[in-house]
Amino acid sequence: MIQSQHLYFLLILGLLSCTSESIRFDLQSGYTKCISEDIKSNSMTVGKYSVVNPNEGHPMPDGHKLTVRVTSSYGNSYHYSEIVESGQFGFVAAEAGDYMACFWAADHKPQITLTVDFDWKTGVAAKDWSNVAKKGQVDAMELELKKLYDTAIYIQEEIYHLREREEEMQELNKTTNSRMAWLSFLSLFVCLSVAGLQLWHLKTFFEKKKLI
Repeated sequence: MIQSQHLYFLLILGLLSCTSESIRFDLQSGYTKCISEDIKSNSMTVGKYSVVNPNEGHPMPDGHKLTVRVTSSYGNSYHYSEIVESGQFGFVAAEAGDYMACFWAADHKPQITLTVDFDWKTGVAAKDWSNVAKKGQVDAMELELKKLYDTAIYIQEEIYHLREREEEMQELNKTTNSRMAWLSFLSLFVCLSVAGLQLWHLKTFFEKKKLI
């Protein structure tokens, strides 16, 4: 019983860690860097990004600005911000799939390197729990219970989503195997046909030469 509780706790931590991604990366001027996140439909997602000031306590140097675009796997744009030092986005995913956040730094002579902080949260991790507590006037225990409830719902939805993806992959494998079988049969038929034509041609050739 204790072991199953530990496994359940680890499952919760694993899913929550998958829905919250906070990274820092370097981006050279004139180049683009993209980060993807697999989001299921009707899931809330929020992101914040900012250029790190290399000279803390001083104004941001010229050229330390980004152009950011967030798109779905179908090419639909959900966020676009041009030549900014920082920004944020938030939306409910209308379509499931890999969403792409692309950062581009304008070309600069001499070349400079920007350091970018990016925080991307999806699902339960994207909810503003402090705002929920203020609006609902709930105490700490109630808030924790609501977090656990929403986490359990999210886990259930994630399991359903994974099952759907697994069924799609199985169907794709079946279709691929069926097509490969037909292709193999067609290749065998073509090879036998070519071999038959070659035998017929040789037989005709030898008969004309009166060798057989």
